[in-house]
Amino acid sequence: MTTHRSGIRLALAALASAIALGACDRAPEGHDHHAHAEDHAPAPTNRVEIPDAVRRNLGITFARVEPRNVERVLRVPGRFELLPTARREYRAPVDGTVELLVKPQQSVDAGTPLYRLRSAEWQRLVQDAAAARARVESMVPMKAALDAQGLSQRERLKVWQDRLAQLERIRDAGGGSAAQFAEARTQFSAAQAELAAVSVRMAEIESAHRVAEAELAARDAKVWMVRDAAGCGDAAADSPDLVVCASMAGRVELIAVTQGGRVDASAMVAATVDPDGVWFRARALQSDLGRLADGMRAVVAPPSGGSLESQPAIAGSLKVGVTGDADGRTIDLYLMPEGGAAWARSGVAAALKVTLEDAPEELAIPLSAVVRDGAKPVIF
Repeated sequence: MTTHRSGIRLALAALASAIALGACDRAPEGHDHHAHAEDHAPAPTNRVEIPDAVRRNLGITFARVEPRNVERVLRVPGRFELLPTARREYRAPVDGTVELLVKPQQSVDAGTPLYRLRSAEWQRLVQDAAAARARVESMVPMKAALDAQGLSQRERLKVWQDRLAQLERIRDAGGGSAAQFAEARTQFSAAQAELAAVSVRMAEIESAHRVAEAELAARDAKVWMVRDAAGCGDAAADSPDLVVCASMAGRVELIAVTQGGRVDASAMVAATVDPDGVWFRARALQSDLGRLADGMRAVVAPPSGGSLESQPAIAGSLKVGVTGDADGRTIDLYLMPEGGAAWARSGVAAALKVTLEDAPEELAIPLSAVVRDGAKPVIF
């Protein structure tokens, strides 16, 4: 304690000496000037101006006095964490060889190509879909030809049907030829048989066409499922290789393969994170549960000391966790920031300040500005 007091007294003595020296440097040279200065001298004050040189020599920093609810704020330590939606994994849709197109910690936008996958399976899927499409397309002219043939047979059948009706009327009138009637009936029966054969063939083609369309739909679905998983849309549809693109903006956090490495289907290739997609999680004592509720106003204060101390606090609405830790007798508190801040990064430790009561704000002096000389607090 003696050493601590001596250090404070030495710092105060050095500060007083530096101020005195600064005052000597600015001492008036003439009587008239001194008299003029006395006429306009400021009123006595307990504020002392500290020159920049003195600040640097003594390592003095300034902290802003904040208006807040003194003694009505619960302060809980915690840290920022990534939201579950802030991280995106990119896995191989099919097996193949990877050609990386990005580097670790590289910033990417939505649609930025991440890697190219050379895959025999992908080529087979594309070729099978193309073959199925060709079969469906080849059946279209066959159906058209059968339709035309069926129309011709129906017209022929109508002709012989009319001929038989005419011969029957002639025969009923006592005329006509039996040979002509027999020939007409033979031709009518032949037209009926040919029309039936065309109908059977048409039914077979229709059934085969439906099967081919279903197969094409299934193969196209596989191709588009893989292409949708790649996330590049139509931009890489004509590429012989499969190009995988970022689905959201962020930064490349992880690359799990080497350049030219081979991966199996569903294997991890890369992952990106959105640095701004964070929430703050703190752990309060379960004994404070009676004073906490969802929707309370709260702020996250930057950690004291260092360059972050002067950064602005982040406001938000409090969420009390649904489960607690029975062993540690704690409960999780969550805050979703209403506005971003450059210092709010995953893993950064800070303090959550929960306003417990609505009360007038008072000016609060930061603890970093108070030094104790024994039992006496000295405010800088």
